[in-house]
Amino acid sequence: LWLFAAATAPVLGGCATSPVTGERILAGMTPAQEREVDRQQAPHQFSQDLGAVQDSAVNAYVADVAAGLVPHVHRRDMPYSARVLNANYINAYTFPAGAMGVTRGIVTELDDEAELAALVGHEMGHVNARHAAQRQGQALLAQVAVIGLTVGAAAQDSGWAPLIGVGAQIGASALLASYSRDNEREADALGQEYMVRAGYPADGMVRLHRLLVDENQRNPSLLETMFSSHPMSRERMDTAQRLASTQYAASRGASPRRERFMDRTASLRAIKPTITACKAGETAMAKKDFGGAQQQFTTALRHTPNDYAANLRMAQCLQAQRKIGEARRYADAARRIYPEEAQAMKLVATLKLAAGEPAAAFDDLQRYDRALPGDPGIVFLKGVSLEGMGNQRASAEHYASFLRATQQGPAAQYAASRLRAWGYLR
Repeated sequence: LWLFAAATAPVLGGCATSPVTGERILAGMTPAQEREVDRQQAPHQFSQDLGAVQDSAVNAYVADVAAGLVPHVHRRDMPYSARVLNANYINAYTFPAGAMGVTRGIVTELDDEAELAALVGHEMGHVNARHAAQRQGQALLAQVAVIGLTVGAAAQDSGWAPLIGVGAQIGASALLASYSRDNEREADALGQEYMVRAGYPADGMVRLHRLLVDENQRNPSLLETMFSSHPMSRERMDTAQRLASTQYAASRGASPRRERFMDRTASLRAIKPTITACKAGETAMAKKDFGGAQQQFTTALRHTPNDYAANLRMAQCLQAQRKIGEARRYADAARRIYPEEAQAMKLVATLKLAAGEPAAAFDDLQRYDRALPGDPGIVFLKGVSLEGMGNQRASAEHYASFLRATQQGPAAQYAASRLRAWGYLR
């Protein structure tokens, strides 16, 4: 994840000029580093959110909406990209150079293209104001927590069986940048400016805010991740409303492009019952109500048997109940459904470890590493597999490599304990 990459790169704390205001700002990353963070680390976060949806038309549509805003932003030279992710929770986020993820959980709550443009424009606002670069110093403090999400937790008895990514609302994106309220206000203002310049009505931003504020009042837990990474308030909605009725009043007659939105997202909205059930199942898992979670994932799979996210979450839910054989059936199904996506590879590997098949697990971890290189958790899990195969020397090398990345958390404690037991550490 990009926080880890930023922590291991040279920190170039220094002054830069804001592309938006022209004023001097303190930036912890150069533009080149921002691009490198996106290139190296965005794929890991997108995979944590279960990859882009397997619907090229939906992804092309969201990318097209983003591309329509680019001519109107301040940093037109950044490598913007956008995709819809299989994550069920409600959120959107961006990496420093404009690699954006929009969850299917939020797309199915939107009502028209103007609201989508407001959402994407807001994320572009963060990129153009260089909020991530300005906050890089504070972000370093979160690196250990992020690595911990990657690795998971130890099973109490039969080795390691991580529950990958089943936190309070799934996904480490809440840690990508806990923006300040001032950052959010600036991103709102920029996003509203960009969307109006692109021909949308300014009240699309107002309606996006209203949707989120109303949803938070009805189901506050469902927006926990959204509001932790993007602090929300009615004051922000009121500000957007004031600008829509004054500065951007001329945009009132612009089309919100609702028919186009409905047409282009019809396939995603058709599985909204699946997304809703998955969301409820994830919330139940966070509360360790695995029976309730299993019921929700069963409902999701009844609606959409070949849904990648539903199969993967069901496998994780069964894994948490130590039902390894059943879990493997769903994990294998997830891998068949979406063979390019790495999380199913990792889950299958951890289930094989739990079943006492370290050599088979190692093969799957190798596949994961080829698909998504650079995950420190995989280094650790390879060490566990090699230990199970009796290859102590290679296992020790992997544990030592993992400890160079982090020395915090149960995985690091386990790795250090094995190295001490084998005489590599005092």
